[in-house]
Amino acid sequence: MHHGVFIFATDFAVPIDELARAAEQRGFESLFVPEHTHIPASRRSPWAGGPTLPREYWHTLDPFVALATAAAVTTRLKVGTGICLIIERDPITTAKEVASLDFVSGGRTLFGIGGGWNAEEMENHGTDFKSRFRLLRERVLAMKEIWTKEEAAFHGEFVNFDPMWSHPKPVQKPHPPVLLGGESGHTLQRVVDFCDGWFPRGRAGDDTIVRGLADLRARAARAGRDMKTLSVSVFGAKPDPAGLERYGSISTPAWSAEAWAARWTGPAPAMAERKAR
Repeated sequence: MHHGVFIFATDFAVPIDELARAAEQRGFESLFVPEHTHIPASRRSPWAGGPTLPREYWHTLDPFVALATAAAVTTRLKVGTGICLIIERDPITTAKEVASLDFVSGGRTLFGIGGGWNAEEMENHGTDFKSRFRLLRERVLAMKEIWTKEEAAFHGEFVNFDPMWSHPKPVQKPHPPVLLGGESGHTLQRVVDFCDGWFPRGRAGDDTIVRGLADLRARAARAGRDMKTLSVSVFGAKPDPAGLERYGSISTPAWSAEAWAARWTGPAPAMAERKAR
């Protein structure tokens, strides 16, 4: 089992380059950052974490700028989005950003994605909340075309482009792993159908994750998908060594179970030393 760090990279948090260096020096496998372009001042959508949305949600840096900064000062640390809101993004531009990050990092990109929760934020980007998962699927499939083909084309319900050229291609082949966030049965089926890993939240609870693992195995078996092609990464887990080891105990050789620390904005050495104990 690997361990990584998850942080809201903001304009008031520890500088992302300092955190990346500290994480790599202390043996962490990965660094993940989330994405929100903005938070509407007035919204109806509830936040699952409680009645008050923390300010880091509207202070977070662009994930690809933050991760490129982290990659530039490290050599082994994997850099990932946790999660990228592709339902709010142009797929051609996003495919370019993911491929570019994988190129400059030497193949260290992990592409975590999700359907999001903030309907008003999506509406500002022209996205219909009700159809967001159909949109997500098409954008993933379209980006895979761009990453894997010299001359890519895609024609769907939401994404349409004629034959095009786009470089660089990702260093990882066929492309960086696409990890889908969420815990529902629909999420697990989407993981099997068009993604490379499951990305549940630690706050969903151990029981939910254990049941989800069993469900994912069953769905993969029915679809004829080799479990060795899928990973499991628990994000936002509490930085508790005993708790994190539980995730390793429920995995099998077919799984790459990862867990990383919850939101943190303190000095890099203090965080890393606490996590290393």
